Amino acid sequence: MKSIYVLIVLAPLIAAVVAGLFGSRIGRAGAHWLTSASVAVSFVLSLLVLIGLVSGIIEPFNGTVYTWMISEGIRFEIGFLVDNLSAMMMTVVAFVSLMVHVYTIGYMAHDEENWPTDSLAGINSYQRFFSYIALFTFSMLMLVMSNNFLQLFFAWEAVGLVSYLLIGFWFNRPSAVFANLKAFLVNRVGDFGFLLGIAAVLFYFGSMDYVEVFAAAEANPDQTMSIMGGAEWKVVTVACILLFIGAMGKSAQVPLHVWLPDSMEGPTPISALIHAATMVTAGIFMVARMSPLYELSEVALSFVLVIGAVTAFFMGLIGLVQHDIKRVVAYSTLSQLGYMAVALGISAYAAGIFHLMTHAFFKALLFLGAGSVIIAMHHRQDMREMGGLKRYMPVTYWTMVIGTLALIGFPGFSGFFSKDAIIEAAHFSDRAGAGFAYLLVLLGVFVTALYSFRLLFMVFHGKERMDEHTRAHLQESPRVVTVPLILLAVPSVLIGLFTVGPMVFGGFFDDSIIVHRAHDVLAQLGQDYTGPIGFILHGLVTPPVYLAAAGFGTAWYLYIRRPELPAKLQVRFRPLHTVLERKYGFDDFYQTVFAGGSRALGSFFSRVTDARLIDDMVVNGTARGIGRVAAVLRQVQTGYLYHYAFAMIIGLVILLTWFVFGAR
Repeated sequence: MKSIYVLIVLAPLIAAVVAGLFGSRIGRAGAHWLTSASVAVSFVLSLLVLIGLVSGIIEPFNGTVYTWMISEGIRFEIGFLVDNLSAMMMTVVAFVSLMVHVYTIGYMAHDEENWPTDSLAGINSYQRFFSYIALFTFSMLMLVMSNNFLQLFFAWEAVGLVSYLLIGFWFNRPSAVFANLKAFLVNRVGDFGFLLGIAAVLFYFGSMDYVEVFAAAEANPDQTMSIMGGAEWKVVTVACILLFIGAMGKSAQVPLHVWLPDSMEGPTPISALIHAATMVTAGIFMVARMSPLYELSEVALSFVLVIGAVTAFFMGLIGLVQHDIKRVVAYSTLSQLGYMAVALGISAYAAGIFHLMTHAFFKALLFLGAGSVIIAMHHRQDMREMGGLKRYMPVTYWTMVIGTLALIGFPGFSGFFSKDAIIEAAHFSDRAGAGFAYLLVLLGVFVTALYSFRLLFMVFHGKERMDEHTRAHLQESPRVVTVPLILLAVPSVLIGLFTVGPMVFGGFFDDSIIVHRAHDVLAQLGQDYTGPIGFILHGLVTPPVYLAAAGFGTAWYLYIRRPELPAKLQVRFRPLHTVLERKYGFDDFYQTVFAGGSRALGSFFSRVTDARLIDDMVVNGTARGIGRVAAVLRQVQTGYLYHYAFAMIIGLVILLTWFVFGAR
């Protein structure tokens, strides 16, 4: 089996290298066929592994593939941990990536038009793009299959690096360059905490291997360390919080969320790939994988819980005032990532991972559906310039309806099972901060339905607001675009129905996720679980369904029945609208304090330290000092013999004086 696991990760890597280095030789068709086929191989093999593990034909695997070095007994290795958790992630990542590869063939067909005609930057850009997304897939597969912190860190950084290249793919646009630099820098902040967490794990537990670290932590859960003025903190608490800071960067949790909406500057396929099933879910997966550590720290879990709740509600509110179709979906992603973090914080790891899986399908569907609209609108993204697209784009419309219903948690759709499980678990939990989180995720259901149907109504219903040229050329996207939408719509409807039982209330993750009995809130919920139909019937009498219905009704009234009303409400509630439009001031604060402060500090050091201290005093000052000393000494060299004789006599007198009196 080891050779199969190696092939799963190497197939997209080899394709990425060939497409990237030999793109001009293999051509556009060669690039997209090679990379798509390689990801298809990874998907098929991952699916077979998942089926084998579930059926018991294949045993979980935890082994070393390559030993990099051994230093003082610590092994630095490349290895794989393949169990139900990683196999499920491998399958989801590879499937969504495959859909994105196929979709990209149509979306990027005319990419040369996005580059200046007098520039060579657009040459082989198509092949380069496919190379990047295949490399991204390789990085994610390495991340979810890792069995040690070394490989996790390098895959973590590789994902960040490739996302930087993808977000700024159209680097001739200043906004894209700003967005990818912003994503890179914000993630470096989180990654610094992540690296410190790994260092703490290595220092106190003496290993990089997951199994060894978990065993060492379990053996000494109360070990402490002295930080911040001598205060004693549990090692596992500090390590878990630091690791989650890394997750806050990758999974865009407040306050390290600011990069994700701006990353919409990249091509739409990247929005689906990065923000649906892959990069932004890496942090959620990491915390679930580290459940044996997090279960030892109530403080760390409450920290995760509160951060997730704040992200879920307050980021959803911003989606209500966005007009860019992709940014609305991006803030939806932020909100749903918050739901996943809430699940982790209440020890409902299985529910969080389950929502990660269902979200991957319907969010990729919504992003790719938004891309289909953008293609039809000649790359216009402002929803105020759309309207009435339903009759022009029926396939895109109905698939986006399915994605929207899954997102809001309509009974029976995949998102219903995962979101309701999280909300119910938060209601049952007695962890510190659980009441606060329950209130916010409950209110978030209304907000989610409101911004989701706002998008649907503004884009596909109502009055047509586009210009005549755009209207004349409106048509459904080609099959290479719509087929992935249909294929993603199917699991968006059905996947939750068939998997909620084993994944959330069954033993699907028993060998992968550790939950202490006192924390097992899902076990309490599972006592009343009677099957997916019973889950649906129970959901019909709980608040989330009615809050979602209220959000739908509010959106219908505001954007279909009374379309003039939103503008009036904007004027009436101008202060609140301004706060949301400015995204609570996070961007302004970071730009002014951190970016502006860094530039001001750099300018200060340039003027004072570099120019005055180093240049003026050290470099030029030394030269001037030597010149002045030389000028003085030059006066001694008069050329007169009696001057030199007189100097010799004076020197002899000084020496004799020192000899006579110094001897005493």
